[in-house]
Amino acid sequence: MNVSNLIATNLKEIREQKKLTLDAAAELTGVSRSMLAQIEKGDVNPTISVLWKIANGFKVTFTSLMQQKAESVAVIRKEDLSPLVEDDGKFVNYPIYLFDEHRSFESYRVVIKPSGQLHAQPHLKGTEEYITIFAGEADITVDQTAYHLSCGDSIRFMADVPHSYANNGKTTTEMSMVIDYHQ
Repeated sequence: MNVSNLIATNLKEIREQKKLTLDAAAELTGVSRSMLAQIEKGDVNPTISVLWKIANGFKVTFTSLMQQKAESVAVIRKEDLSPLVEDDGKFVNYPIYLFDEHRSFESYRVVIKPSGQLHAQPHLKGTEEYITIFAGEADITVDQTAYHLSCGDSIRFMADVPHSYANNGKTTTEMSMVIDYHQ
């Protein structure tokens, strides 16, 4: 699955469905016109932060920018995933199952190297996140309250507020993330 190509196609389709010019889309999202044009052409691999700005500006789910046609059985191989990288490669997000018209959730495999972090924008109202730590540890901050999780721990929270993920430990953190949009 080439996420950059999916994002390029879906971004242009969503923008055109909303009858927005690139200038109007830039104003709504806070992402420059030139960056939006490069993303639509597939010339750049946007960061997670840029994708959240676009999703929130268009009032669509994060994965609507990355969704592909549903199949009756889908096997996703690790080597076929196109990761989204933040924090100079210390925060890597692998989109696994993406939101579509048949389900109201999306799931990710997230790898955070020591000192890696990501500050997330609030998601759509009513959105919940479910996280389980499978290796290492993580500090999850939800609306200014920090929660320390170790291997085997899980957390559920309303994700329509500012939140962040950080690895303040000495080993790599691996976790699963499910985002439920309640639609």
